[in-house]
Parts: sequence; structure tokens; C-alpha cells
Amino acid sequence: MVHIVGQKGQIVIAKEIRDALGVEPGWMALQSIVDGHVEIHFVPPEHDRSLLGSLAKYTEVVVQSGNEWDRARETARESAAQEWADKSVQVN
Repeated sequence: MVHIVGQKGQIVIAKEIRDALGVEPGWMALQSIVDGHVEIHFVPPEHDRSLLGSLAKYTEVVVQSGNEWDRARETARESAAQEWADKSVQVN
């Protein structure tokens, strides 16, 4: 299947590929160059299931729900993605 790169440098990931991988709107696409081609790894968005207390034995930090929690969660997600990207660049 062939897709043309648009004027803004964008391409479409074929529906068959998105369906096979379960990729949906809102997922993060981590891109890296590997051996002269692009690899894309998809990371799903945060889930809505409660993990309240699951890490309590590992920390004494308490973050209240609301805007502070949302910022902390987004910062952690972005840090994890950047860490993956940095490791990917070092390996290649």
C-alpha cells in the first residue's frame, strides 16, 4: 500500500495497520530512525482505571486528584516517552 507524503510532511497510517495494532485516536506515536528507515511505536493514552494505592509502599509522596494530579501524570508520561526516545537514539 502506498501513501503520498502531504505538503506538511504528514502521512496516513493505513486503517488495516491501525486496526491490527489496535491504535486509536489519542495514542502517542514514538518515532525513530533504525537502519535507514522509520520505526513507529504506539503508546496508548492513560486509562481511567483506578490504581489508588498500588504504589503506596514505594513512596510517601501524595498528590491530590485534580489539576495537580493531571499535570504530574502528563509529565511522567512525557518523561517516559523521552526516555524511550533517548535510549532508541543511543542504540542506533
